[in-house]
This record gives sequence, C-alpha cells and structure tokens, in this order.
Amino acid sequence: MKLYPILIFLALSLTGCSQNQADKKMTNETTHPWYKMLTAEEEQVILFKGTEAPYTGKLYKNEVEGTYICRRCNAPLYASADKFDSQCGWPGFDDEIKGAVVRVPDADGRRTEILCANCGAHLGHVFEGEGLTAKNTRHCVNSISMDFVKACDSLPVRFEIALFASGCFWGTEHYMKRANGVVATDVGYTGGTTANPTYKQVCTGLTGHAETVRVLFDPSMTSYETLARLFFETHDPTQVDRQGPDVGTQYRSAIFYQNDFQKEVAEKLIALLEAKGYDVETEVTKAGIYWPAELYHQDYYDKTGGNPYCHFFTKRF
Repeated sequence: MKLYPILIFLALSLTGCSQNQADKKMTNETTHPWYKMLTAEEEQVILFKGTEAPYTGKLYKNEVEGTYICRRCNAPLYASADKFDSQCGWPGFDDEIKGAVVRVPDADGRRTEILCANCGAHLGHVFEGEGLTAKNTRHCVNSISMDFVKACDSLPVRFEIALFASGCFWGTEHYMKRANGVVATDVGYTGGTTANPTYKQVCTGLTGHAETVRVLFDPSMTSYETLARLFFETHDPTQVDRQGPDVGTQYRSAIFYQNDFQKEVAEKLIALLEAKGYDVETEVTKAGIYWPAELYHQDYYDKTGGNPYCHFFTKRF
C-alpha cells in the first residue's frame, strides 16, 4: 500500500476517527490482497464500469459445461445451464447462482447494473420482459468480467470473508488483522444506500452506512465463529449507535452476514451473551455492497503507531 509522508501521519495521529479529511478512495488492486491483478482493459470494465466491444469476448460463444466465476475474486456467478444465446454480442444468462449477483440502479437512470455480490465488480446489466427465455430475464455480462471453470475441473480455492462493524473501524481492524488465520483486512462502508460514499458523507449519518472491517480469512486455520467471538469481545455490543466517545449510526454494532451459516453463528453468539445478562444491540443484517474507505483509513494504527481508544478486549464467552 502507498505510504504517506511522515508529516501527514503525525497530523492524522492528533485527531480522532471523526475527522473530515478528504482522500482518494481505494481503487488500485494492490490495496486488495485477496483480489486478482487486473489488466488495464479489465480494470476499465470491472472497476470503472466500462463495456467491452460486442462479439469480441472470449466467453460469448462458449458452450462448454461448467461455472462462470468473477474475474476479480473467483466467486461463482453463473452456471452454464443458465447461459443462452441472446444474440446481443455478450454472454447472456437467464439466472444467477443464488446470492451471487447484486442489482443496483445504473447511473444512466434507465438500466439496472449487476455487480458481483462478493467484491462489487461490475458485470454488466440485467433486463427483464424481453421474452427470450421462460424466465424472461437476461443478464448481459461482459466476458472480461468473468473466468470460466470446466465442470471436470475444481473451482479455485477461495478464502472466506467476514464483515464486522463495531464503532471506529480503526480499532476493529487493529484486533481483527492480528487474529490467527486472518489473511488480510481493509476498512470501508456498508449497510447504507449511497453508492461509493466518502467518509465525509458517511459522517453525516444520512447514507445509512456503518464503518465496517472486511476480514479475509483462511477457513483451514480459523473459523467464522472464532472471529465473531473476537468481534463481541473487543467492543461493547450493548451500546446503541455509538462506541465509546464516537456517536452516530455509522458507529453502530453490526454483523453483515454473507450466508445463512454466518447468520446462524451470529444469532447463536448473541443468544449466548443474552443468556449471560448482556442486552445485546448488535444488528445482524444480510451483507450488501461494501465500499472500501479512503487510503488514509487503511491500517491506520499500524501507520501511525497509535492504539485503539474505544476498543478493548473483554472476555465474554
């Protein structure tokens, strides 16, 4: 990750997490250790929502049985059984793998954009009512946004992702990145309605986002439950819309689950804490789009040499 001059670091260390400093959002692939490196052409489509030329994509005419996965993060997106010849110049699918794709209004105000639910990569657009298949749906996807794995081959090994919000994301990340089995972390915003929000916007409380830490972990070395327990033991889950001196909905306690298993784990741990007498206020919500925060927020305490001011380990289990 790019290092800022030491004077900027010193200035940042004198202010709290509620500062309104402007900075660039994270876009370079090197800031995401769990994403594959992209070519300039791939970045133009996947990160900056471009469109490849029709009839040129490597997967447009592909008829081999297998699974279409995200080019950026390897998440499975589409099964070959749902692919059809839409004759539009791009791969067409009339259904997605459950939970793999997120729909959002396109910036043009007319179409619906589709994104990888796991990493937010731009895939293309979805159209309905055309009558091309029985499902009456067409996912028009850029070939360049996908890779393909044949049915006879194994899908790429994937790490798993957890999303935790527990007040200032500097402190949450400080503990999470040091946990056994954690491969990488970054901080950002999720749980809101504004696309690609800035820190200044989130601080108004009007976007609905929570300061969130995204944790990439190796399930062979640790478990989601282990990390969720650490989450509950490094902040006060009984506080409402605050953590220590930081007040606002962006500082709420929340778990954004990726699947039903993560939801069940979160609810089980909350039940255990409530049985111990804790009035847990932690929100358990289905994960939506995660937007990485500005560069100066990433690995904040490692860069400044500071320590969390509102996160402390307390044995609860």
